[in-house]
Amino acid sequence: MNLTDPESDDREWIAQAWLSIARKSLGLTTKDVAFKHLPAVGRILISSPAVMRPLANLNKGKPYSAQLKPFNFLLSCHVKPFGHPTEVDPEHFHLIAPYESDSRQWLKRDWIDQYSGKSYRIITSGHHGDRRTARVKTYGDVLIDYEYHPEAKCGDTDGNPCGKQTIGLLERRHIRIDEMKYIGKESDSLEEVESRLEHSAENVYTEYPDPRRDEWERKIRPALGKLPPPFLTTESGITERRLADILAGRSRPHRRNREKLTAIARELGVI
Repeated sequence: MNLTDPESDDREWIAQAWLSIARKSLGLTTKDVAFKHLPAVGRILISSPAVMRPLANLNKGKPYSAQLKPFNFLLSCHVKPFGHPTEVDPEHFHLIAPYESDSRQWLKRDWIDQYSGKSYRIITSGHHGDRRTARVKTYGDVLIDYEYHPEAKCGDTDGNPCGKQTIGLLERRHIRIDEMKYIGKESDSLEEVESRLEHSAENVYTEYPDPRRDEWERKIRPALGKLPPPFLTTESGITERRLADILAGRSRPHRRNREKLTAIARELGVI
């Protein structure tokens, strides 16, 4: 959101942030952006029952005209690593609040956990939260993360994947298809991942396995057949007889042994 005028579509603050990053990378003197200490707050839409449900207590007893309704806007902030309140699940914790354009009020109000409906306060200093408080990211935290985040789609001048310290002209990485997976239309919920209401894309996929494209049968078991059975027996701890049945396709190993064998194949570079 625009920190100087939240109701405006002007994005000049983004230009200020980019200028600061560029000048710093070139070794030039630069001033910190004035809003770096404020909580990084975004605006999201009440677009699903999952977003609407935690707001029930806020609507209770109010006339319909004063209630929060579908397609109203909300505020959303993001917790700093290790900043979650104690005794909450970080993967199922996200703070939202009724829309408020005045950034001076963001630290003064209660915020609601989307999953539990409980209320918490937020802080922007220190390294962690406490039982009723969450340490959230500031705009300064977000800009630092962005400045040093590795660009997943690009490689360095030698073609290696980018890291946090990669500098110079980046090049597009080459892609090799390893396997195909079918997923359901539940991927429509990816918009909730993008708005950070859902913390992992894996949680919104429904996967439909295709036996013809089973990774174990198609890739891993044939690769293991290239390795000496005595070596596999020693490394995996699986008996010779059991391993012979697995390599011949007469039986399928349980998950733990499958993971062991897959790790051995990957370590030796046969897959």
